[in-house]
This record gives sequence, structure tokens and C-alpha cells, in this order.
Amino acid sequence: MYRFLLTPRWWGINLFVVLAIPFCVFMGTWQLGRFEDRVQSHEQAEKQPDPGTRAAKPLDELLPVDKVTSGRPAVATGTYADQFLVPGRELDDRQGFYVLNMLRTDSGKALPVVRGWLPGSAGDTRVPAAPQGEVTVTGDLQASENARSNGVDVRGGLPRGQLGMISAATLVNLVPYDVYDAWVTLTEPEAGGTGGAMKPVPAAAPEGSGLDLKAFQNLGYTGEWFVFAGFVLFMWFRLVRREAEATRDLALGLVPEGSEGPGTPASQGPGASHGPEVAEGSEGPDASRGPDASRASEGSEGSESAGVSRASDRAAVTDMSQTPDDAPAPEGAEAASGRTGR
Repeated sequence: MYRFLLTPRWWGINLFVVLAIPFCVFMGTWQLGRFEDRVQSHEQAEKQPDPGTRAAKPLDELLPVDKVTSGRPAVATGTYADQFLVPGRELDDRQGFYVLNMLRTDSGKALPVVRGWLPGSAGDTRVPAAPQGEVTVTGDLQASENARSNGVDVRGGLPRGQLGMISAATLVNLVPYDVYDAWVTLTEPEAGGTGGAMKPVPAAAPEGSGLDLKAFQNLGYTGEWFVFAGFVLFMWFRLVRREAEATRDLALGLVPEGSEGPGTPASQGPGASHGPEVAEGSEGPDASRGPDASRASEGSEGSESAGVSRASDRAAVTDMSQTPDDAPAPEGAEAASGRTGR
């Protein structure tokens, strides 16, 4: 009964099922692994002390930035150079902007330093000047932002001197020197009161750590892939059962070979009549009117026959009762009779 599974059409279906189910299971397992990694990193981060409470280290010892070094205090020495404003940043449920200055170090590279946050609109708010001369800064180390980072504006079209994203790839096109692939945010206001009006920007958690929305998205994708695998298997069993039932019905003669189902033109045969047919032994349309209607019809037919028969009998009697004298004479005879009388 299941020999149809070896037909070319079913070979294609079976191959698709054999490839689709392992692929769905693999993708679901991979998404589940991503979710478990995020949970594990979140648990490890909770057990470890706050990165900001650790001892500060030179910048070069903490590069490149990863989940371990992100948020660690970094120390760098240099002089402030170009200044940029980063609009559209929120702090304490208020809209404002970051004040970012490039710190030129002895290595020739520049380190982006977020000196603080100011409320209002960038360009309309007075910004405190950066300290002059050589300074040593200590700030929490952060990785370059990307399009998925919070507060990033990738639309472009900002005025001169403003940035939508704190990234080395963006800054290297705006300054004539190399830029570190990282940035720091000052944890305390600058000495001397020049930046006292600005609020320090807290360090953000490294991307991919913690139980954020993306972690639960991975869990949702896990369920979707496993559901896809189950759906493919369910549809395969359903198609097999349907085909097996059709094959069994054909073997038992319940469905004629080559027929396309009951009520279709193919099941009537090539010589079938397309007009109304009267079944053998039926009496035509009058048969559906019942016995009373049949008797009434027979009675009316009988009375009509009797009437015709009586009319014929009266005509015959009339012909027999007429004599030769009573018969009308020809016109010639009447004329001759008239001449004789005169």
C-alpha cells in the first residue's frame, strides 16, 4: 500500500522533509544556545563586582574592549582637541546631548571623551569650554557604538560639529588623525568647575550581556523553529495517510481507475448522455404524480374514447335511415322536371 513512497514525486517530498526537519532543529538549538549564553553572562555579571569600582588601568592595557573590560576605569593623558556634540541623548528622563572632546595622546591617536551631558537642544545651549593644556582623565571604558545602540541617530543630515553615533568609523572621517576604537565617559565633573554644569554620563552595559529584549527574542525564535519542524512532520504524515487511503480505495474498486471523483465528467464515461434520462422501468414524468393522478388520467382518456365512439354510431345510423327518395337530386334532374311541367 505504501509503494507510492518510491515514486519520483514522493522522492522529492521525502527529500524535502529529511532536509527541513534537521535544519529547523539546528536553528532552534542555536537560538536556544544564544539565550543560554546571555543568561550565563548575566549571572556572571551579577556575581562580579561593579566594573566602575575596580582600580583604574592604563587605556592600552584594557584594549580591545570586550564584555570583561567594558565599563572598567581607564586612564589616559593628553590634550583636548576637536569638540563635537551628540544630540538626542536621554538622561534621567530628560532630552539633551553629550559633549564629546577628542583627547590627543602621546601615541598620536585620539581618544573620544564624553565630558558630560547637558539638557536642551544641541547648538542652542552654551557648552563649557574644555580644560587647556595636558590633562589626565579617568573614565569608564566603552566600545564604539553601532546602529543597534540606544540613542544612536543613523539618519544623518546633522549640522556641522554634531554626531549621531560615537564610533571610530565615523570620527576618523571628521578629524585628521587616528582614533581609538573605544571611548570613555567621565564619572565625575571636571576639576576647576569648567564642566560643573554638565552631568556625568553613566556607562552602559556591554552589548549582548544581560536579560534584555534581545535575549527573549532568541527564546521566541527557538520556539518558532521547533514549531516549524513539527509542522513539516505533521504535514508529511497527513499527505502519506491521504495517499494511502486513495490507494486502498482504488484497490477495493471504490473509485474507478482514471476517475477524478464522483460527480465529475470523467466518471460518467465517454458515451454518457448529457440530456435527461428516464430510468428503466419508470413510466416517465407521470409516474411521479402518484396512483390517484394515474387513475384520473386513465378515466379522462376512457371518456374521450367513449364520446368519439358514440358520435361515430350516430353518424352511421343517420346514413342508414336515409332512403333514395330523400336523397337530393342532381341539378340536371331538377331542371328537366321543370321543363316537363311547363
